[in-house]
Amino acid sequence: MPVKKSPAIKSSRPGRKVVAKKAPLKKAPLKKAPGVKLAAAKPARGKRKPVGPDAVREIFTRFQAVNPEPKGELEYVNPFTLLVAVVLSAQATDVGVNKATRSLFAVADTPEKMVALGEDAIREYVKTIGLFRNKAKNVYALSQLLIEKHSSEVPRERDVLETLPGVGRKTANVVLNMAFGQETIAVDTHLFRVSNRIPLALGATPLAIELGLEKIIPPQFMRHAHHWLILHGRYVCKARRPECERCVISDLCTSPEKRV
Repeated sequence: MPVKKSPAIKSSRPGRKVVAKKAPLKKAPLKKAPGVKLAAAKPARGKRKPVGPDAVREIFTRFQAVNPEPKGELEYVNPFTLLVAVVLSAQATDVGVNKATRSLFAVADTPEKMVALGEDAIREYVKTIGLFRNKAKNVYALSQLLIEKHSSEVPRERDVLETLPGVGRKTANVVLNMAFGQETIAVDTHLFRVSNRIPLALGATPLAIELGLEKIIPPQFMRHAHHWLILHGRYVCKARRPECERCVISDLCTSPEKRV
């Protein structure tokens, strides 16, 4: 019996034939045989849960016992110089900022003196700090605004502080906490890592961590909470190798990175 050939389709090119492709076969739905269980899909891996309220209280109780009055490491003489120091500390170490500001604050510890010094001179004082050109510009500009709009006083409101050049939410929170004793949480890279690692509050952004911590930290610890967490992250719960062997809260931490 002769074999039937697939029907030819005319091609746009003369003398060439194109063979039509057969339609793919549809697979029949999988049926369960009697007495046989189909494999269930694996459940998605659950997210880590923050430690409970009792653990949170115990964590900060231990931090307080070890360091009752934690201090920030930036050097300053008044709210204005603190504001300047924090603006300069963005993407820089506190040690490096302190080296530059000791001589700067000796000659300019008020907005008026800073403006009189001028942007070029400010730049010379802070040239050892990263991004020093833009930072010098911001320090000069914020000093001008403090004189013109705030009677040379550092504002005590976060939203007002954030209108100043070079001042973001973290900077504003540091100034409000350290200069005026307000219960704010300034989330830097160390605090962000520690909070997610323990975990206390989980979040993908500094703001999420800040708001999460505000909900769970007992009121008596709020004043110093961010300092304890920053110092813990800087000197113990380090990014590359957390020093769990000397951590005072290692038994309360549930991090998969824990080394003890």
